[in-house]
Amino acid sequence: MKALDTLDDLDRRIIVALQHDGRASWTAIADMVGSSSATVARRGQQLVQDGVVRIAVVPALGSSGQVDTFLVRLNCRPGTQLEVAAALVEHADVRFLTLVTGQYDIMAEVVVTGGAAHYPQLIQQLQSIAGIKRWRSDLIMHVHKVRHDWSRQLFAETMKLPQEDEKASLVDAEMCEPDHLDEADRRILAALRDDGRVTFQAIGDRTGMNESSVRRRFDRMRANHCLDILTLVPAAALGMGAETLLLVKVAPSRLEAVAQELSGYPAVRYLASLLDDNSLFCELITPSVAELNQFISHTLSVLDGVEGWTGAMELLYLKRGFIETPWWRAQVGYADEAERREAERLRA
Repeated sequence: MKALDTLDDLDRRIIVALQHDGRASWTAIADMVGSSSATVARRGQQLVQDGVVRIAVVPALGSSGQVDTFLVRLNCRPGTQLEVAAALVEHADVRFLTLVTGQYDIMAEVVVTGGAAHYPQLIQQLQSIAGIKRWRSDLIMHVHKVRHDWSRQLFAETMKLPQEDEKASLVDAEMCEPDHLDEADRRILAALRDDGRVTFQAIGDRTGMNESSVRRRFDRMRANHCLDILTLVPAAALGMGAETLLLVKVAPSRLEAVAQELSGYPAVRYLASLLDDNSLFCELITPSVAELNQFISHTLSVLDGVEGWTGAMELLYLKRGFIETPWWRAQVGYADEAERREAERLRA
């Protein structure tokens, strides 16, 4: 992966624009960042090629039927954290996965299709992974906020980003349901999973549909909240040095009020209510530990109803929105099983 300290201001602006809309044309992105289309296209394509950025389009939760989600916290036998994480990455039910500091080694979000009644069968599969020592899971009752374009706060005053709609960062009351999509829609989404910027014409050639039909179907799915456009990028690439997960204990009568207050802060990327211990699960992205301390000392600690918290720093996130990040293996020098076998064959 390209060294993150070699990215310049234009690279970072392009990334911010891509987080706003990963499928925006290079011309539209050039207008947002104030550069030429040719330069932006070249730089943007290089960022993707270098593995700094990955853009994917995935079906929204609920598009395949009822789901329940669980926050999972794991302890591993010493020295097995990466092996456990690599095995979990391969499971389609794991939506989010990160190595962390603190009392746990790994935190993950597991999505159970068909509802919580199917969780015991899934647990048997996942807990059989060698190296797992302890497994704790909590039901995620309600998601208050998801912010895919969390980076817009960096250049909000100097970039020509479209007017922010705060409702877009909150969870829509309307959920996509299976009958909203047909087989052709799902073929389009499958084509967009590995390359979220693939052209409608290329999708049409692959699926046997014409370009206008693909475009019309995509626009309908997007308008109906049946897809998510993800632009994955290491926070460090944008100078954000502290990614933190907090479990905030709240007085029961203040749970909703505290969630509403926390949702308004740009640093809060994700916020959800857990079933256990009347708590909120919060992900923060801040430029440094100093800003994290500022948030905790002057915001979180003074909110009426907050009774305490525990926290963990994200050391390496491997998966978000069901999509594996393109950089984690190179970042830790970890090869997957196929790569290890090939290396052994070449050495032999």
